[in-house]
Amino acid sequence: MYVAYECHYVQPKSVESYLSGICNQLEMCHPEVHALRRHPLVTRTLAGCKKLFSKPTQRKAALTVDNLEHAAAQLTQSYDDKLFLAMLYTGFFGLHRLAELTDHDKPAFRSYRKTIMRATVRIEGDAYTYLLPGHKADRFYEGNTVRITRQQRGPDPYAVFSGYVAARDQSRNALHPALWVNAGGDVPTRSWFTTRLKRLFPDATIGGHSMRPGGATFYAVDGMPGEYIQVLGRWSSDAFQMYIRKHPVVLHALLQARREENAGQHRA
Repeated sequence: MYVAYECHYVQPKSVESYLSGICNQLEMCHPEVHALRRHPLVTRTLAGCKKLFSKPTQRKAALTVDNLEHAAAQLTQSYDDKLFLAMLYTGFFGLHRLAELTDHDKPAFRSYRKTIMRATVRIEGDAYTYLLPGHKADRFYEGNTVRITRQQRGPDPYAVFSGYVAARDQSRNALHPALWVNAGGDVPTRSWFTTRLKRLFPDATIGGHSMRPGGATFYAVDGMPGEYIQVLGRWSSDAFQMYIRKHPVVLHALLQARREENAGQHRA
């Protein structure tokens, strides 16, 4: 009854999460709660509600190379603009989630365990690297080293990132432990980033989550195999397969690259 009632007011997917939370709170006093959660009456009611009340997920459009060039042309040489552009380029070419580059808007949910540190940055001749200390798929906080290479044509993340780091290390933020620090001396929040993104792209289909599918599409069009994109984006196998199903533009780019590769082999 609770499931049927709630599905009239909130999305069935959210109701499913609520049920999990209820089970988590009650299991110590009522060990049978999980069995009740799996009862056919509950599962079938929830399945029916999904069919009746679910709405399609509104996904953000993928950023493009043209969007990056537009951002570079519109922004100034101020410190915060250099910071924002470096985050945008790094998020795109590093296949980052927005939460991996920014702090949560609510201080209670912030953690330095997830913050990229300046001390981990290495700028080489043709690439830069840094340690991503924790992310959604990293259950044990082992971290991943992210490496972003110089682009010979089109927008170059190497030049943008190097410019920001030089400005940062010459500012009053030079001794700040975090890599991304704004002019006020704080790690940028999600709202700080998305507010600036909206100024550049008023289109409601572009948001903070547009960087990740944009970068994946870029690499797919460039001919990178899907398994390499999966590793670069730190996806598990199942998560990546689900991701490309939900982002058909990435799947299309992968298929197009595969067709061109096969055509080249036949000509050879």
